[in-house]
Amino acid sequence: MNVTILWFVLLFCGLILAQDNGNATGTEKLNETRSCNPDMCDLLLEFGVMIEKLRTMETRLADTETRLADSETRLADSETRLANSETRLADSETRLADSETRLADSENQILELQNKERTNVIFSATAVSEENIGPFNTETTLIYRRVITNIGDAYRQSTGIFTAPVAGVYYFSIFYHAGGQHQAVLYLYKNNERMVMTHDYPSQSDAADNGGNAVFLQLQRGDQVFVRLAANSYVWGSSHTSFSGFLVTEM
Repeated sequence: MNVTILWFVLLFCGLILAQDNGNATGTEKLNETRSCNPDMCDLLLEFGVMIEKLRTMETRLADTETRLADSETRLADSETRLANSETRLADSETRLADSETRLADSENQILELQNKERTNVIFSATAVSEENIGPFNTETTLIYRRVITNIGDAYRQSTGIFTAPVAGVYYFSIFYHAGGQHQAVLYLYKNNERMVMTHDYPSQSDAADNGGNAVFLQLQRGDQVFVRLAANSYVWGSSHTSFSGFLVTEM
């Protein structure tokens, strides 16, 4: 027990004894100052114990408050670190979005470049013989051996056949020059299908004939386009007789 409280208890007991026995002799007073009323002393002792307990509780409460403050500090630090992590995550998401945007732009640029390359499909070729071509007993594929333009290398000079390098819409034209003593009939084919023709009947009064036709065709990659001379017909093998085409748009 605290020494101060003990002295306080003894003093208090002495005062109470002095009040209750005011008429006692000096000897009796001296003896009684050494003791106190038992009930009151017990009460004071209990009071002192309660004070000690209260102080102990106050100390524990202070410790608890300190630990709580420490916990709050650590919680604040955790919240700060979480906020920093969220900020870094947001920055990462922003950089990712920027990267995706740049990637999309690059892909679009690549596609544009590819489209520019694919649109360069243009050819034009003519016959080179100064003599008549035909007439033949069967339908015959014309070979235009003088190549004027062949951007994309889709026309084969050795076969007279155009092969579509990409799917799309193409434009083709055919022209011829011939005399009147035989008919002149040309067919333009897509694979094995006749698409258009140009035709002139023989005439004794007409010394020369010219004719032609043109068409837009939707082709798949690998489709073939070529010109055939009908049986028993002919054309003059010169620059008047031509076969041309180009890619209008890809699909």
